[in-house]
Amino acid sequence: MMRLTLTLIWFLQISFTLAENGLNGWLRYAPVSCDQHCQRALPSRIVTLNSTRGSPVGTAAQEIHDGLRKIAGKKATTEHTTSCDTHSAILVATVEDYLRVCNNKNSNVPTLNDDGFWIDIDGAQGRIIGQNARGALYGAYEYLSRLAQGDFSPVDEVTSPHAPIRWVNQWDNMDGSIERGYAGPSIFFANGQIVGDLTRAKQYARLLASVRINAIIVNNVNANATLLTPQNMDGLARIADIYRPYGIHIGISLNFASPDTLGGLGTYDPLDESVIEWWSDITDRLYDRIPDMAGYLVKASSEGQPGPDTYNRTLAEGANLFARALQPHGGVLMFRAFVYDHHLTEDSWTNDRANAQVDFFKKLDGQFEDNVVIQIKYGPIDFQVREPVSPLFANLYQTNMAIELQVTQEYLGHQCHLVYLPPLWKTILDFDLRVDQQASPVRDIISGERFKRPLGGWAAVVNVGTNTTWLGSHLAMSNLYAYGRLAWEPKADSIAILQDWVRLTFGANRQVLDAITDMSMASWPAYENYTGNLGIQTLTDILYTHYGPNPGSQDGNGWGQWTRADNVSIGMDRTVKNGTANAGQYPSEIAQMYEDIETTPDDLLLWFHHVPYTHRLDSGKTVIQHFYDAHYSGAETAQGFVPQWESLHGLVDRERYEAVRTRLVYQAGHSIVWRDAINNFYWNLSGIADTAGRVGHHPWRIEAETMDLKGYRPYAVDPFETASRYTAVVTTTNSTTGTAQTKVKVPSGTYDLGVNYFDLYGGQSQWSVYVNERLVGEWKGNSEDVLGHTPSIYLDGHSAIRITFRGVKIRTGDRLKIVGVPDGVEPAPLDYVVFLPAGVID
Repeated sequence: MMRLTLTLIWFLQISFTLAENGLNGWLRYAPVSCDQHCQRALPSRIVTLNSTRGSPVGTAAQEIHDGLRKIAGKKATTEHTTSCDTHSAILVATVEDYLRVCNNKNSNVPTLNDDGFWIDIDGAQGRIIGQNARGALYGAYEYLSRLAQGDFSPVDEVTSPHAPIRWVNQWDNMDGSIERGYAGPSIFFANGQIVGDLTRAKQYARLLASVRINAIIVNNVNANATLLTPQNMDGLARIADIYRPYGIHIGISLNFASPDTLGGLGTYDPLDESVIEWWSDITDRLYDRIPDMAGYLVKASSEGQPGPDTYNRTLAEGANLFARALQPHGGVLMFRAFVYDHHLTEDSWTNDRANAQVDFFKKLDGQFEDNVVIQIKYGPIDFQVREPVSPLFANLYQTNMAIELQVTQEYLGHQCHLVYLPPLWKTILDFDLRVDQQASPVRDIISGERFKRPLGGWAAVVNVGTNTTWLGSHLAMSNLYAYGRLAWEPKADSIAILQDWVRLTFGANRQVLDAITDMSMASWPAYENYTGNLGIQTLTDILYTHYGPNPGSQDGNGWGQWTRADNVSIGMDRTVKNGTANAGQYPSEIAQMYEDIETTPDDLLLWFHHVPYTHRLDSGKTVIQHFYDAHYSGAETAQGFVPQWESLHGLVDRERYEAVRTRLVYQAGHSIVWRDAINNFYWNLSGIADTAGRVGHHPWRIEAETMDLKGYRPYAVDPFETASRYTAVVTTTNSTTGTAQTKVKVPSGTYDLGVNYFDLYGGQSQWSVYVNERLVGEWKGNSEDVLGHTPSIYLDGHSAIRITFRGVKIRTGDRLKIVGVPDGVEPAPLDYVVFLPAGVID
């Protein structure tokens, strides 16, 4: 009976480790091989010198205790002491406590900046010393990261952060929704209030602290003033209490008009004494509840948000209103540079949204208070797949700056497409702006080093939700992990960061490591290729969901995200001599490079120059042929992700294996939607054929509208290019079952049978596919439940999707039948069927 019980316990433990849903992220602390000798070489005690309740030092001790047990099966005691006995122990302390208790005034403790740490561990004993309590916690997580990757070797490491500000911005709304949220509702808010159960918020704090994030803005930059009610202030204090033991300070976004809409003042003029007093009082009330609040984030005078321009006040006067209210408390005011006119007209050749940041902020340099940090998106537009560095980084000599990145894949696949972002970020961080003909890499500007500023750093938009994967996708979590790592050390290598994450998240199997590394490093170039290359921006629908393809939406809109494409030419002329003069906003060396078409890199050609489709690139290809080739190449790379992942079957637990596979299969199909939509659009616009004969030519497809239809009717899709041959079929009514049949004309053999259809929001149609009345497969249009992208109510590039059934045996002349049963507003739409021989990509 005892043997049976032990066997059952062992089985349950193994089963538990195999069933992973992603909730622990990279903090799984999965067991690694550690024999008796290894066990003896690990510490038996964790000793702290600080007994302050809620201190990150205590959190560090608890994390080490739990980590040793889970990773190596080592049971260690945790104790607070006033001695420096480190026999078989790891001592965790701040520099101040270590020097005080250990009486080591002349010790060899290295010099550390705030949040920095020193790890000196050899086997069973050592010390983790932080410049402050938060630094000690970071050191503990670094120690555990090494152990979790199977590294038990001695370590003597000294490290300090690149910049003091390492924040994340949540775009959570008070009702629980998340702007650009692709992973479920908010972990912070519901029904206008802070949620009662903050368990998930605490788990998120652990993840953030482990990658050395030191502050979080908990609500959307498009802020709701009701966050400032007494009840919600109390709720914010509860969040702060949860985050404090992890060394993370909370901050909030503010609505500029709150003195009027919430306070009833009838004004929000930043120079009005009543408004100044109101904000001072609100700030005092918040700090009474949260003494260590990080500060505020403000988006003003942009995209319809209220701001100082309502009263003809400058952005500096608006920012300083909040900065002065924060100064007595040591708070920081992050002021977004995302200010522009969103009612621009393309009629003027010199209109250019990309000029807005410099136009608005350069003249205000030196007018901001010292606790103001201008938060600048990495490029001049809006998180595009390829942008140049924002020129504003080179134009504020006397103002603190932080870079704004986006872990949220708003224009980059909504976490339904694998896109590993650090290689993109590194193109910005490593870029040398050559300010005043001196070395000026962006990373040194944002740290404050280049212009000798006291503050600076990082902010990232992150859209974690209640989904157990946090971001809706297991693989997307590599971007959150990497953001923290790069914010600490921007010179870190993208591959090294990625591989640390893989080992922590999926284990040390070499095949798993290699496959995820290969896919991830290929993902951003592939996505750029099949969405929008040569600096043309992400050719998504900017008027709707920012997800699927819609190149036509890029022109004739008021948002200023233009391509100026016509039937003979394409690209924004941003030169000084003939265009918008955006190139001239850069320092002279960079401006000269971008001004000249011969020295502009091809990957930014269409960002800075308007050229004929027949313009030849450095490769010798024309612009239009590069479009065709790149989109085919990118989609082909995405097809390869599926077999790469499937090669890991049995090496990754079933739950995560299936979840990742589902997204990669979807991405493979959607990349073809992107490829065809962009290529067809520019083929129609330019009239220039693909020299390889691929665009508009798909010999393996059967168009749904050419089949024998019963209960179905043809439907002209808009945008036209998002359906094959521009047409789909829909049921004649929303209560009529549709049938589409045809004889199969392909040679007899075994094929992958793919069906392209449209999955609309507002219904879950069902489809079945038969060959000679033999059921091959059936499915439901439930992508809104399975995938996290913003859904569409239209037949378009967002709702287009493909399902594939492999290994279907076909004889020439077989009868293919698809039955569609509509549901709700979704009329079981079909686009085409494709029979693909092994190894052939449609």
